[in-house]
Amino acid sequence: MSRADTPPLLGTLESALYAADLPAARAFWEGVMGLEAFQSVPGRHVFFRVTMAPHPQVLLVFNPEATQTPPAPDARLPVPPHGATGPGHFCLASTDLDAWRRHLEAHGIAIEADFRWPTGARSIYLRDPAGNSIEIAEPSIWA
Repeated sequence: MSRADTPPLLGTLESALYAADLPAARAFWEGVMGLEAFQSVPGRHVFFRVTMAPHPQVLLVFNPEATQTPPAPDARLPVPPHGATGPGHFCLASTDLDAWRRHLEAHGIAIEADFRWPTGARSIYLRDPAGNSIEIAEPSIWA
Protein backbone atom coordinates (compact mmCIF):
# COMPACT_ATOMS: atom_id res chain seq x y z
CA MET A 1 0.00 0.00 0.00
CA SER A 2 1.42 3.39 -0.94
CA ARG A 3 0.95 6.67 0.89
CA ALA A 4 -1.34 7.77 -1.95
CA ASP A 5 -3.69 4.91 -0.98
CA THR A 6 -3.82 5.97 2.67
CA PRO A 7 -6.89 7.98 3.72
CA PRO A 8 -6.08 11.45 5.11
CA LEU A 9 -5.62 12.17 8.81
CA LEU A 10 -6.34 15.47 10.56
CA GLY A 11 -3.74 15.08 13.30
CA THR A 12 -3.63 13.86 16.88
CA LEU A 13 -7.02 13.85 18.58
CA GLU A 14 -6.04 12.41 21.93
CA SER A 15 -2.99 11.26 23.82
CA ALA A 16 -2.93 9.25 27.03
CA LEU A 17 -0.82 9.25 30.16
CA TYR A 18 -1.26 7.05 33.19
CA ALA A 19 -1.34 8.13 36.83
CA ALA A 20 -2.49 6.20 39.88
CA ASP A 21 -3.12 9.44 41.84
CA LEU A 22 -5.74 11.18 39.74
CA PRO A 23 -6.34 14.09 42.18
CA ALA A 24 -2.61 14.94 42.02
CA ALA A 25 -2.71 14.65 38.22
CA ARG A 26 -5.72 16.96 38.07
CA ALA A 27 -4.09 19.53 40.36
CA PHE A 28 -0.97 19.52 38.15
CA TRP A 29 -2.63 19.64 34.74
CA GLU A 30 -5.19 22.27 35.80
CA GLY A 31 -3.27 24.28 38.38
CA VAL A 32 0.21 24.30 36.84
CA MET A 33 -0.26 23.56 33.16
CA GLY A 34 -3.54 25.46 32.77
CA LEU A 35 -5.53 22.75 30.99
CA GLU A 36 -9.28 22.53 31.51
CA ALA A 37 -10.57 19.24 32.94
CA PHE A 38 -13.81 18.52 31.10
CA GLN A 39 -14.60 14.96 32.13
CA SER A 40 -13.71 12.70 35.04
CA VAL A 41 -14.71 9.47 36.68
CA PRO A 42 -13.23 9.14 40.19
CA GLY A 43 -10.63 6.38 40.33
CA ARG A 44 -10.68 5.87 36.54
CA HIS A 45 -9.78 8.98 34.54
CA VAL A 46 -9.55 12.74 34.09
CA PHE A 47 -9.70 14.24 30.59
CA PHE A 48 -8.23 17.66 29.73
CA ARG A 49 -8.68 20.02 26.77
CA VAL A 50 -5.38 20.98 25.15
CA THR A 51 -6.87 23.04 22.32
CA MET A 52 -10.00 23.28 20.19
CA ALA A 53 -8.40 24.59 16.98
CA PRO A 54 -8.11 23.53 14.28
CA HIS A 55 -9.78 20.47 15.85
CA PRO A 56 -10.18 19.27 19.45
CA GLN A 57 -7.05 17.84 21.04
CA VAL A 58 -7.26 16.24 24.47
CA LEU A 59 -5.00 14.68 27.06
CA LEU A 60 -6.48 11.59 28.70
CA VAL A 61 -5.06 10.70 32.11
CA PHE A 62 -6.09 7.22 33.22
CA ASN A 63 -5.55 5.23 36.37
CA PRO A 64 -3.70 2.26 34.79
CA GLU A 65 -5.36 -0.33 37.05
CA ALA A 66 -8.83 0.84 36.03
CA THR A 67 -8.19 0.63 32.29
CA GLN A 68 -6.60 -2.82 32.23
CA THR A 69 -9.91 -4.50 33.03
CA PRO A 70 -11.91 -5.59 29.96
CA PRO A 71 -15.35 -4.00 29.62
CA ALA A 72 -18.45 -5.91 30.69
CA PRO A 73 -20.17 -7.73 27.81
CA ASP A 74 -23.09 -5.28 28.01
CA ALA A 75 -20.94 -2.13 28.35
CA ARG A 76 -22.38 0.95 26.65
CA LEU A 77 -18.84 1.97 25.59
CA PRO A 78 -16.85 -1.23 24.98
CA VAL A 79 -13.38 0.37 25.03
CA PRO A 80 -10.74 -2.39 24.89
CA PRO A 81 -8.35 -2.69 27.84
CA HIS A 82 -5.22 -0.57 27.68
CA GLY A 83 -2.61 0.84 29.97
CA ALA A 84 1.06 1.34 30.51
CA THR A 85 3.53 0.85 33.30
CA GLY A 86 6.41 3.17 33.96
CA PRO A 87 6.75 6.77 32.89
CA GLY A 88 5.26 7.94 29.62
CA HIS A 89 6.02 11.03 27.56
CA PHE A 90 3.86 13.94 26.42
CA CYS A 91 4.98 17.05 24.54
CA LEU A 92 3.17 20.38 24.27
CA ALA A 93 4.09 23.10 21.77
CA SER A 94 4.86 26.69 22.76
CA THR A 95 6.68 29.64 21.25
CA ASP A 96 7.55 31.19 24.63
CA LEU A 97 9.70 28.75 26.56
CA ASP A 98 11.24 31.50 28.71
CA ALA A 99 7.77 32.33 30.06
CA TRP A 100 7.08 28.63 30.64
CA ARG A 101 10.35 28.18 32.50
CA ARG A 102 9.53 31.13 34.80
CA HIS A 103 5.98 29.82 35.30
CA LEU A 104 7.11 26.30 36.17
CA GLU A 105 9.82 27.51 38.55
CA ALA A 106 7.29 29.81 40.26
CA HIS A 107 5.18 26.68 40.89
CA GLY A 108 8.15 24.79 42.32
CA ILE A 109 8.43 22.47 39.31
CA ALA A 110 11.98 21.26 38.70
CA ILE A 111 13.28 21.64 35.15
CA GLU A 112 14.94 18.35 34.21
CA ALA A 113 16.49 19.61 30.96
CA ASP A 114 16.46 22.78 28.86
CA PHE A 115 18.34 22.66 25.57
CA ARG A 116 18.35 23.35 21.83
CA TRP A 117 18.10 20.54 19.28
CA PRO A 118 20.34 20.46 16.17
CA THR A 119 17.46 22.18 14.32
CA GLY A 120 17.82 25.15 16.72
CA ALA A 121 14.45 24.45 18.35
CA ARG A 122 14.34 24.43 22.15
CA SER A 123 12.77 21.95 24.58
CA ILE A 124 12.13 22.05 28.31
CA TYR A 125 11.59 18.78 30.17
CA LEU A 126 9.90 18.27 33.55
CA ARG A 127 8.00 15.53 35.39
CA ASP A 128 4.34 15.40 36.31
CA PRO A 129 3.35 14.00 39.74
CA ALA A 130 3.13 10.46 38.28
CA GLY A 131 6.70 10.67 36.96
CA ASN A 132 5.75 11.05 33.30
CA SER A 133 8.24 12.98 31.17
CA ILE A 134 6.59 16.22 30.05
CA GLU A 135 8.19 18.27 27.32
CA ILE A 136 7.34 21.79 26.20
CA ALA A 137 8.93 22.44 22.83
CA GLU A 138 9.03 25.01 20.08
CA PRO A 139 6.96 23.77 17.13
CA SER A 140 9.96 24.05 14.80
CA ILE A 141 11.46 21.01 16.56
CA TRP A 142 9.88 18.94 13.78
CA ALA A 143 10.14 21.44 10.93
